Amino acid sequence: MRFFSLMLLVPLVWVFRETTIGLCFVSFVFPSLLSLTMGLILSRLSGDTKEEVITVREGAVIVTFSWATVIVISALPYMIYGLLNFSQAIFEATSGWTTTGLTMFRNVEGLPKPILFWRSLTQYLGGAGFAVIMMSTIIGPTGLGFYQAEGRVDNIAPNIRHSTRLIITYYLLYALFGTIALKLAGLNLFDALNHSFTALATGGFSTKNNSIAFFNKLSVELILMFLMFLGAMGFGIHHAFWSRDWHALKKNSEPKQMLILIFLGTVSVAFAGVGKVFSMMPDAIRHTVFQIVSALTGTGFSTVDLRSWLVFPTGFFVLIIFMLLGGCMDSTSGGIKQYRLSVLIKAFNISLRRFLLPKSSVVYVEIWKGSAKKYLDPQLIKEAFLTSAVYVISHALGTIILTLFGYTLEEAMFEFASALAGVGLSCGITSANMPLGAMWTLTAGMFMGRLEFLVVVYALAKIFSDLFKSFSEQA
Repeated sequence: MRFFSLMLLVPLVWVFRETTIGLCFVSFVFPSLLSLTMGLILSRLSGDTKEEVITVREGAVIVTFSWATVIVISALPYMIYGLLNFSQAIFEATSGWTTTGLTMFRNVEGLPKPILFWRSLTQYLGGAGFAVIMMSTIIGPTGLGFYQAEGRVDNIAPNIRHSTRLIITYYLLYALFGTIALKLAGLNLFDALNHSFTALATGGFSTKNNSIAFFNKLSVELILMFLMFLGAMGFGIHHAFWSRDWHALKKNSEPKQMLILIFLGTVSVAFAGVGKVFSMMPDAIRHTVFQIVSALTGTGFSTVDLRSWLVFPTGFFVLIIFMLLGGCMDSTSGGIKQYRLSVLIKAFNISLRRFLLPKSSVVYVEIWKGSAKKYLDPQLIKEAFLTSAVYVISHALGTIILTLFGYTLEEAMFEFASALAGVGLSCGITSANMPLGAMWTLTAGMFMGRLEFLVVVYALAKIFSDLFKSFSEQA
């Protein structure tokens, strides 16, 4: 919380460009002081506690409540400034920290720069994972429960703190590269920094009302697609690259799967869209590949108005599927993840081979994540199937709930897939005037999807279990 209190003051770098300096200061200083006070109280309460290893269950509780607390405090600048009410501010903050990108603001170009930067910063921090960032100050093995509860199950280095420092180093270097590249492409420093942050975080918040369509520059789109792809790569893959572990990079199936999906999606949507939403093939390819990359990486940038795609079911359906699939494991991206897709494909392959081979045959299938090699086992297949099934079922339930508010099936499927997978592409449902029930449905989808459901379930199970034990002992 003390680290977070400092982050709340960073947007004030831009405060002197505003006419309402006093209000800007209050909007960020008050939440910062609140966060600092909470951090000091928690530090004092835990100061005399004997250091113990944090289990995955305990890590789930800490991560869930850390994210919930940070989201509430992050919403305060929007409310203090008078821009959003409580529900809208919680939605915006959740969209930021979960790197979704759906927004309550219709006119982002009219927002104060500190607020705009705060939106981008929440996505940048949320991309790496607030729990992972906190671990830079955690000593020894106590951070393991945090790391696994955050959905990052493979360490890129033997030591947890070292792994965290490597992640942060790569993240900072990529952000610097992206800012410089976008500046050279013609963006001003503020726009370049914000879009570098949100592209790398696969977040999608933009400083422009029409997102990337505002710039209408191929060079900007190419740079952003590269940054989005970087953000969607697992941290283990980045580490393998910088460690020059070319063998491991060659063996990782996730990047290759993503490239194949991007190619197939671009070809199918571009050819189907000519004469419907695109007038010429060059425009179709340019805009389709950007939307496909944005959907698959879970970013949410757009170069077209997707409301016009409501009459283009092929494109709509492909984007929904790609949003749910998501990027690589241990990345800033959301969704089911390419690693789990790879596990399910290999599991199907094993079943087919065992059917064709003699019964006494033993089949071993290796699967790589970063520099780590594993062999496919029932537990891995079970986890991949369970998580994928939960995503599909949750998407169906969320879609049904949204249709109860009068939205069409296509609109509901698209918008909830975008929220659940942390993407941010919108077909027009998300707005400050949407029904409150629909707003909180999307908010819950963003939160649960980012923490991959089971983390929240484990946290609640741990809490209720401890409460039940406490009551039993007292009785």
